Amino acid sequence: MDNVELVWSDASAEIHRFVVGPVANNVYVVRCRRTGEAALIDAANEHDRLLRVARSLGVTSVLETHGHWDHIGAVEHVRDAGIDVWVRAEDAELLPSYDHLLEDDTVHQVGELRLRTLHTPGHTPGSICFALENTPLLFTGDTLFPGGPGNTTFDGGDFATIIASIEQRIFAPYRDDTVIWPGHGANSTLGVERPNLDTWIERGW
Repeated sequence: MDNVELVWSDASAEIHRFVVGPVANNVYVVRCRRTGEAALIDAANEHDRLLRVARSLGVTSVLETHGHWDHIGAVEHVRDAGIDVWVRAEDAELLPSYDHLLEDDTVHQVGELRLRTLHTPGHTPGSICFALENTPLLFTGDTLFPGGPGNTTFDGGDFATIIASIEQRIFAPYRDDTVIWPGHGANSTLGVERPNLDTWIERGW
C-alpha cells in the first residue's frame, strides 16, 4: 500500500519506510507490535499519502528531526488530523505550527517502545536524532548520512558543530552494529561510517 516498505522488525517493533516529495525524503513509521501504536518521523510531504499510511499503521505522534522545509511539508495536515507534532525548541519557529517540544536525552514512549532523543545540532540548531532502545536502530535525520555529515551551508548550519555532534552523541555511545536511517537515501552502519571521520573533517563537509 502506498509503496510503504517494512524495512526492519523484531518481536516488539516494526519499522516502515516510504519516500516522499521533490527531494526524496525518507519518512519512517516506528510501530509497537504489541499495542499497534506508532510514531512517524518527519511529516515531510505528500500529505494525503502520508495520512493514509499514518491511519493504517496507528500513528499517534509525529517527531520532527529538524525544521527544514522538505521535512515539514505535511505538518499542518497531520495536526488537522489530530496527530501531535513534536520538535526541538531551536527549530520550532521554522514550522507552521507544532504541539510539543522535544528535550534532549529523554524518552518518547510509543506503545511499549522507547525512542531516546539525542540533540545533534550542526545541520540546524535544533536537529535531533532518535534511538530505538533495545534495538540497533538510530534515526539520524540530516545529521549523518552514508558518506558523511549533513549539509552545513544553510542558515543555522555549522560544520564544527555537526562534527562534534556526530563524535560525541553518535559515535561515542553507540556500537559499530548500530544501523543509521537518514532523512534521505540508504541506510548504513556506524561500523562503516566511523573510520571515515578524519576524512570528513579534512575535506570540510
